Amino acid sequence: MTDSDKKARTHLPMRNTLRPGLITYDAKDPDSHFPPIEQLRPPKGAPNVLVILIDDAGFGSSSAFGGPCQTPSAEKLAARGLKYNRFHTTALCSPTRQALLTGRNHHSTGMGSITETATGAPGYCSVLPNTMAPLATTLKLNGYNTAQFGKCHEVPVWETSPVGPFNAWPTGGGGFEYFYGFIGGEANQWYPTLYEGTTPVEPKKTPEEGYHLVEDMTDKAIGWISQQRALASDKPFFIYFAPGATHAPHHVPKEWADKYKGKFDQGWDKLREETFARQKKLGVIPADCDLTRRHEEIPSWDEMPEAMKPILRRQMEVYAGFMEYTDHHVGRLFETLEKLEILEDTLVYYIIGDNGASAEGTLNGAYNEMANFNGLASLETPEFLMARYDKLGGPDSYNHYAVGWAHAMNTPYQWTKQVASHWGGTRNGTIVSWPKVIKAKGEIRPQFHHVVDVAPTVLEAAGLPEPVSVNGIQQDSIEGVSMLYSFNDTKAAERHETQYFEMFGNRGIYHKGWTAVTKHRTPWILMGQKTVPLDDDVWELYDTTKDWSQANDLSKKMPEKLKELQRLWLIEATRYKVLPIDDRVTEKLNPDLAGRPVLIRGKTQLLFGGMGRLSENCVLSIKNKSHSVTAEIVVPEKGAEGVIIAQGANIGGWSLYAKGGKLKYCYNVAGVNHYYAESADPIPVGEHQVRMEFAYAGGGMGKGGKATLFIDGKKAGEGDVPMTQANIFSADDGCDVGEDTGAPVSPEYGPLGNAFNGKVKGVLLSIAEAAEGEDHMINPEDAIRIALARQ
Repeated sequence: MTDSDKKARTHLPMRNTLRPGLITYDAKDPDSHFPPIEQLRPPKGAPNVLVILIDDAGFGSSSAFGGPCQTPSAEKLAARGLKYNRFHTTALCSPTRQALLTGRNHHSTGMGSITETATGAPGYCSVLPNTMAPLATTLKLNGYNTAQFGKCHEVPVWETSPVGPFNAWPTGGGGFEYFYGFIGGEANQWYPTLYEGTTPVEPKKTPEEGYHLVEDMTDKAIGWISQQRALASDKPFFIYFAPGATHAPHHVPKEWADKYKGKFDQGWDKLREETFARQKKLGVIPADCDLTRRHEEIPSWDEMPEAMKPILRRQMEVYAGFMEYTDHHVGRLFETLEKLEILEDTLVYYIIGDNGASAEGTLNGAYNEMANFNGLASLETPEFLMARYDKLGGPDSYNHYAVGWAHAMNTPYQWTKQVASHWGGTRNGTIVSWPKVIKAKGEIRPQFHHVVDVAPTVLEAAGLPEPVSVNGIQQDSIEGVSMLYSFNDTKAAERHETQYFEMFGNRGIYHKGWTAVTKHRTPWILMGQKTVPLDDDVWELYDTTKDWSQANDLSKKMPEKLKELQRLWLIEATRYKVLPIDDRVTEKLNPDLAGRPVLIRGKTQLLFGGMGRLSENCVLSIKNKSHSVTAEIVVPEKGAEGVIIAQGANIGGWSLYAKGGKLKYCYNVAGVNHYYAESADPIPVGEHQVRMEFAYAGGGMGKGGKATLFIDGKKAGEGDVPMTQANIFSADDGCDVGEDTGAPVSPEYGPLGNAFNGKVKGVLLSIAEAAEGEDHMINPEDAIRIALARQ
């Protein structure tokens, strides 16, 4: 605990100088006296703070809470601290993270959903109000060193480009002095798109050389901690460590997955029962807890085809290995703190999941989860999946497990990630350790808490007041409550008595042990789902003081109690900007329909050689329409070779490149189908214009078309593309000019050495509809030359 000082810490930043008193002419005058320069520091006794947030992990996943995935680092931390078995998140990543980092409910912060589906509504706009300064900002302005590692999914999508603005980035307005990680919802753990601060950086090794993002970011965190201790040991630090693990893709070195061979042969139904028994033995659920039933929408293990079961088992082996691998590297952080002899006075939060386990991998699981986001899951037939058994989790995959495994990882609760109504979507096992203050060892705390409670806990632990104003802006009150009261009192009455939940129309309310909930959407049906009107949703009622897992619905027995809680939900929803409820998903991916800004306006975009790692929100969208790609290139004497421009990755995208001197175009559909166009003759030596025109067939989204190649305005080749991707190529790998970084789009070249061997002066992306009576779009031959000249 800290000793509070007398500094005025409610208005930040604090004044850093004082008016001088007596002014003398000569500094040697005996009356000349000035106090020493004072450095900004928090109150005496403020602890170091380490917040670890695992991604997409359910309550029943980690062995610390009875799950099958071995997490010895979590268990060791719990043995010297506390397990909170009624800690809750928001059911989705961006909302949970913004709530964690600010201490406010996610709709209050404008993060009612993920950034990619932001709308103009105040509770869903993804823009953090400047009246809600992040915790890191408050700590930094009080003298903490601050650093973030891993996932940042709080930046509005139109602000994610390398030119900013960086107000919402960790080192921009997020309050962190250092950041190493990725911007967005997920990362390819083998080929991540990384930033150090706001500068794009490339991994220093390849997967073949042993690269993996979790190890990389842990190395960076250990280096930062060591340097901070060496140079500013009198300052405490705040570290937010948020690996993209265990979010899909489930990427892990093969030997870690192989540790679990045969351990899931029993299937997900039996696994739920085994986990349930372990949970009772550990005491993380009460002895009278019921195991909730499996809903009909989730197939039983026995219903799955025998031919599919080997790949289904491997999916879970890979996931379990991924979680253990991640926990291993979290353990390296703890070892560093121990070696530096600072673990004793470090407040550690180890939150195992930013929501429940994810059921976004379809009923069969996925080798490439992006296929489902494009309505192409049917391309991954059982034969396709089985043929890639040995590659699951490796650099060629972008994998996810089946819904049944996600359900098992949320044992003993109903439903999964996205379903904010039920504990399966929102209850996450959490471990808290602070040996200097927490006297109990290995105890369980049953108080109800929520992710919004972390920020006020840290402030109280540091002896810091909630700021009244930050940077001249009056602040809205923090909406969470401190958990400090429970640290040394297992029987303390809980102080977080009421909490609403909402995500995509799935909604619930907790109030003094009672919950009223309604599930509105099914999370694994990403496209084409038909939902009932909101007023027709069926509500359930549970008394969780007697029914821990929400297993016994009392709505028909106690209709008046249900109505009371429904009214309370509406009051809380009004208070925290939940209304209007927005259950749309696919529609909100379209910025025009959603009402959010776009970075690129108009029908053309000029890119230059050397630009790269541009996310899809930074590049003109050419999906579902006729378009052209025109490049001005210089071919060397030895002939053209390499990538001119590429967008996407091995899991889907397109690439214009030279192969064997000839111009080629590849359209990659979900990593399953590859369609090509190739010029008949090589591109001549010297400066030339090459172009690909795509004539979209129309008739809806994701349809096909014809790709026609031109060299200096003359038709050089063509090829049919029977189908395309309607919504997204990759959530991580972007667009590159002059090379294809990350996982390559075309299987005709590898991830290294694919840069164009000449010069790419510029590339013009252009959208236009076909003129009436014409079967393809015409782009003027000199369009790019004109554009370059104007630059």
